[in-house]
Amino acid sequence: MGPAMSDPWGTPPDETKGSPAKPAEPDSPTEPDLPAPPASSPPYGQQPYGQPAQAGQQGYGQPGQPGQQGYGQPGQGGQQPPYGQPAPYGGGYPAYGYPPQGPGTNGLAIASMILGIIWIYWIGSILAVIFGHISLNQIKKTGQSGRGMAIAGLILGYIGVFVLVAIIVIAVGVAVTDDSTT
Repeated sequence: MGPAMSDPWGTPPDETKGSPAKPAEPDSPTEPDLPAPPASSPPYGQQPYGQPAQAGQQGYGQPGQPGQQGYGQPGQGGQQPPYGQPAPYGGGYPAYGYPPQGPGTNGLAIASMILGIIWIYWIGSILAVIFGHISLNQIKKTGQSGRGMAIAGLILGYIGVFVLVAIIVIAVGVAVTDDSTT
């Protein structure tokens, strides 16, 4: 390739040296020259900056199709937004932060289970039985969780009370037997 062909988008070389250059005929029709819009007018469909929208026009360059709402305006009539569009105000995902808390676990059920595990000279087992029955009544009324802990505290408390009663009966039996032998 010669130096004249190095620029493919440049002007073609003059093949008839010395003759006046003819204007190149375009392969496709050219667009007519349009007058430029005045510098003070805004682009089509937009209001000038700081100017409110006129009656019947939508502001901020929103599409002007009839029946179509502008961006950010809530839906009307409870209609579901089209696919990929955000839900109107009040819909969608829950707010950030912690999830809503339920009624929680009954404190007396926790105390009943702990006292049932730790007998504390059998006073803990008696309190475990008392707290277990009270907590089961509260759980029925309020719907709190902790029923399993209350039942575990009751069972362990009754076992502790049974052991206490057995020790007392054995102690009394041994004492009576010792008194009768002397």
